[in-house]
Amino acid sequence: MKNLGILLSGRGSNFEAIARNVAAGKIPAKIAVVVSNREEAPGLARAREMGLTARFIPSKGKEREAYDRDVVAALEEAQVDLVCLAGFMRILSPYFIRAFPRRILNIHPALLPAFPGLDAQKQALEYGAKFSGCTVHIVDEGVDTGPIVCQAVVPVLDDDTAETLAARILKEEHRIYSQAICLMLEDKVRIEGRRALITPWKYGQTP
Repeated sequence: MKNLGILLSGRGSNFEAIARNVAAGKIPAKIAVVVSNREEAPGLARAREMGLTARFIPSKGKEREAYDRDVVAALEEAQVDLVCLAGFMRILSPYFIRAFPRRILNIHPALLPAFPGLDAQKQALEYGAKFSGCTVHIVDEGVDTGPIVCQAVVPVLDDDTAETLAARILKEEHRIYSQAICLMLEDKVRIEGRRALITPWKYGQTP
């Protein structure tokens, strides 16, 4: 059984979706540790309610790499095989990336490479995009620049606000993040240059 490490800074809705799928046996792994840089993060409280190992590692006043060394140590102690960012509002240092090469996933609420960074839904609306969505990618040393594992398309409606668009995208985030985690855990992802090539496999079935 492989181990997941979840990093979050806020409500952790993607974490909860992952945890539900782990509990249902849809993700062949266990959540070994949940880490937050914010003590008041609702996702951290929820992890504790679920009986999971949940750790607050404060980032205030620490240099980026010094903080990342603390987090990496916690993940290594938990023998984590795959790191999943679930609303973790920090840019990872090269040290962190090197500690888990091609073993860190992130989800972004847009169809990368369009609208990277913060406020992706607002960016899509202001640009006049007709479609947006979400992307699960392997984290590299850039910001939202790593190889794309999964994407889902969501239409942008004429009366959408950033909030209504975000809510519809979030439903797809919950679906494809677990899908991408399974692909990674079962070694169904092969990286060639910028491309993440996927071995055909139906989510929810044993590979």
